[in-house]
Amino acid sequence: MLFSSIPGLEETKEKIIQAVKDNHLAHALLFHGQEGSPNLKMALALSTYLHCAQPGENDACGICPACQKMAKLIHPDMNFVFPMPGEGKESGEEDKEKEKKTDFVGSFRKFALESPYGNVSDWIHHNDIEKKQLNISKGAARQIIKTISLKSFEGGYKIMLIWAPEYLHPSAANSLLKVLEEPPQKTLFLLVTTQPEQLLTTILSRTQKIMVRGFSDDEVRDHLLTEGLCSKEGADQVTQLADGNMREAYRLVDEVRDENTSFVRDWFRLCFSLKINEIFKHAEIFSASDKESQKAYLLSGLNVIREVLLKKAQLDSLMRSASEDRDFIEKLGVNVLDEIKMSKIYEALNEAHYHLERNANAKILFAELSFRLYNIMKIKSGS
Repeated sequence: MLFSSIPGLEETKEKIIQAVKDNHLAHALLFHGQEGSPNLKMALALSTYLHCAQPGENDACGICPACQKMAKLIHPDMNFVFPMPGEGKESGEEDKEKEKKTDFVGSFRKFALESPYGNVSDWIHHNDIEKKQLNISKGAARQIIKTISLKSFEGGYKIMLIWAPEYLHPSAANSLLKVLEEPPQKTLFLLVTTQPEQLLTTILSRTQKIMVRGFSDDEVRDHLLTEGLCSKEGADQVTQLADGNMREAYRLVDEVRDENTSFVRDWFRLCFSLKINEIFKHAEIFSASDKESQKAYLLSGLNVIREVLLKKAQLDSLMRSASEDRDFIEKLGVNVLDEIKMSKIYEALNEAHYHLERNANAKILFAELSFRLYNIMKIKSGS
């Protein structure tokens, strides 16, 4: 994993490399950023740079034996810790036997290489452990301490990467405090998270924070086009929906998302006209989709409201919608929505997204939301 494999974020790469050159690298680093940011890739790129036998000015060489091992994440001095299924009382013997046979380290290597922007939900699906409670146990913490107490195999840095440290059991986190503060020589802890606020204050205080921002629109678009993942038109549409989240961008490329805005357009029209039978048909379509698609529909609705707001403010240069949707957006703003209504719809869509995340019944949620939108649209302007 090289720094050059990460689109953009040149300022973050430069800051990290300069810290290495100046010997100012802390022994415990916290890479944190929003979902879909390259926090994991940035940590792996730093690891490759530190292990590289012939590092360049801005990146590892990519060809030495150490770089070749890091390309497969099999370097002997690169260690991984990540959330794993706990042994709950409800787990059957067959489930426990299956977990014992699962090579979770090998699975994580594959996951990190194939889905570097993935989240814990992706990790769960990757291993087919949907019904399991995940954590990083006290036993895992003891193994961390045991591992770093050994000398490095190749004489360089011994790196311990903890992915999703917010899953550390409190007893595990507390047992790591001393070693985080005073690790053995040439030992480096890399903590990678999207939820730093969930970490214990005692853990946070022992790390140097590296904020890894989300991607800019240009970085997402250029990456999609450079990698040949979609057409220019598709890249423009995916970019506006992804909002700097590369995980979301990849998901949108993999699925057919061109229909999202048209779905929202038809849905808003049905809500305004209160065509109940058609609304329930849309609710069926919505509930039949997977949760990520349902969330994408709601995010598309939020994006439409954003576009209407920009159009009413005559900020066309900031609008991201496709040209074929501009007529609908303009009419929605002129004939239906004022600022108060847009604010209420934005709030309604955000609330629906919140409840969807918490496993609300999708069909009931969508139907209730539709009738709520009707009531908002029909409010007299200025009320």
